[in-house]
Amino acid sequence: MDVQWNDLIVRDARALTASEIRDLLKVAERPEITSFAGGVPDPALFPLGDFNSVYRDLMDDDTAGRRSLQYSISEGLPALRQWIVDDLATNGAVRDISNILITCGAQQGLDMLGRLLLEAGRQIVVEKPTYLGAMQAFSMRRPEYVGVDMDDDGPIIAQLEAAFANGARIAYLAPDFQNPTGRSYSLERRLAVLDVARKYGAVILEDAAYCKLSYDGTSLPSLLALDDTGGDLAAGTVIQLGTFSKTLAPALRIGWVTAPRPVIERLVLMKQAGDLHVSTVNQEVALRAAGRLFPGHIDGLRDAYRHKRDTMLAALDDFMPDGVTYTRPQGGMFIWLTLPENIDSRRLLELALEEAKVAFVPGQAFFCDHSGTNTARLSFATEKPDRIRSGIERLAALIKRVHNQY
Repeated sequence: MDVQWNDLIVRDARALTASEIRDLLKVAERPEITSFAGGVPDPALFPLGDFNSVYRDLMDDDTAGRRSLQYSISEGLPALRQWIVDDLATNGAVRDISNILITCGAQQGLDMLGRLLLEAGRQIVVEKPTYLGAMQAFSMRRPEYVGVDMDDDGPIIAQLEAAFANGARIAYLAPDFQNPTGRSYSLERRLAVLDVARKYGAVILEDAAYCKLSYDGTSLPSLLALDDTGGDLAAGTVIQLGTFSKTLAPALRIGWVTAPRPVIERLVLMKQAGDLHVSTVNQEVALRAAGRLFPGHIDGLRDAYRHKRDTMLAALDDFMPDGVTYTRPQGGMFIWLTLPENIDSRRLLELALEEAKVAFVPGQAFFCDHSGTNTARLSFATEKPDRIRSGIERLAALIKRVHNQY
């Protein structure tokens, strides 16, 4: 008899669904499409020459080159973890390498934390909207999502406290230039989030993927930096996820989790049972590239992305019809559109691809309760400024026409 795969695949795995964004990227790659869809870095900004030198120097060093091609420890290279510790300290977070685990991108960190902390029916608080990739990572554990609305300063504290009061003890939050909205928390809201989490003994999973891409003013301290443990490396309210994907290159697949020691110890065991460790050579390259390129490369990224953001905001100001609102992010890669309530952004996308030759991500995918049908995420990261302006002009004309039809 034939194998009955649906009977063999466990219920947790059946909870997984395809990513709308991944499917959309296949269409958005067509050259005639102006794509505001993918939340990926601009490949034109990858420092190819520096990477070429780093790889060559590493392989020309007989000892270091051979070591980089060997197995390594599950925690990650000590020198790379120390670089991360030193970098965290510049933002005020005092930790040591025993608080750091190197992961295969921040996405693996999300997956591992989901497997460590979540189980069927356990509540997890998420922003409305939130990062789709996090929900994908968590959903295999079949948790109960508790959505919390946001304003321009961050999550609504009354809703966050109500969620904790009703039993939730884990919250996934993105205080800096959130994917998908581009919003950032005010300092007052960051402190309030920590206060209410401590009141109920809750854990905050802080996604810091975009924290270095700040375009206006001084960066605020992270939740990790504000989580003063008094030097106790086994304590803390905040677990932070970081990555080089937005600052060096996604293909390195170098991310990390910063957490209290008891959490790291468990994650290391999971790492040993999974992929053993992250690529040694990629860790070596990331360490050398970061040491060579930062902070100058970050300054260049900020200048380039700031110009693209300003171009998109100016085009939105010039062309979007009344009834459309949008965020004005101070960093990151995204602008969030709220359309008139009579416009379904999924249907709008079909028309945009066919008629306006523009791609974006419908916003409903980012809501744990499947609301947000009249919202959309725009990324300004990869297109050139002239294509950004013309693409927004065409999209705005389509929105105006669709709105007037109903």
